[in-house]
Amino acid sequence: MHADRPPRPDQVYLFGTCLIDLFVPQAGVDAVRLLEREGLTVHFPRAQSCCGQPAFTSGNPDEARRVAAAQIALFDQPWPIVVPSGSCAGMMRHHWPTLFDDDPVMQARARDVAGRVYELAGFLVDVLHVDYSAASAEPVTVGLHTSCSARREMGTRAHGVQLLSALPGVTLDTHANESECCGFGGVFSLKHADISGAIVRDKVASLSAVCERFVTADCGCMLNISHAAEHQGRALRGEHLATFLLRRLEGEA
Repeated sequence: MHADRPPRPDQVYLFGTCLIDLFVPQAGVDAVRLLEREGLTVHFPRAQSCCGQPAFTSGNPDEARRVAAAQIALFDQPWPIVVPSGSCAGMMRHHWPTLFDDDPVMQARARDVAGRVYELAGFLVDVLHVDYSAASAEPVTVGLHTSCSARREMGTRAHGVQLLSALPGVTLDTHANESECCGFGGVFSLKHADISGAIVRDKVASLSAVCERFVTADCGCMLNISHAAEHQGRALRGEHLATFLLRRLEGEA
């Protein structure tokens, strides 16, 4: 084992995120199945809810603190916490400890939990070292969208590229606006709808120029881009990375 590699666990938690729970439950189920394929036991605390990011980014730290404290209490075992969303993972890893600057006991607990948080793609690559060379070789061309938080806070764009590029039959096309926001940004899209709409129009046009299917590990971005494309009458549709990977592994084109 390399000294800089974390040990391979046999048990993990899954933090499912609000959007997966309410809008894209299949992505959560597929994330569990990907982890179970690697021999892991996946624990899903049923009382989990939100990571607190909407309150935090809206300038409501007290509400965010209450939400985070409720989640922290659920992950008491020393297992990795896998999150199929770079946005939520970024909130949990980088911002939860800052919510408790005035509470050393809770801050210590928050830091312990934060240190065990992994975004799904990063976990598959860096911890599990997955080998998907036996996946379906049915030819397909896809684009990749990496959310702002996944790219800048969790550094997981490279993991998404590595996973997709290693899949037999998959051609990954890079679009012109690949590094730019999709315009969602959670409550940003509600507070600044005109700006959000303009950003996603550019994103849809950029992706549509290279593919009709894109993959992302963040459901907020996926829903935003896909619904905007549908509204514009474009064929572009998105799929969560977990679902795309599992379909290829199970031989479904």
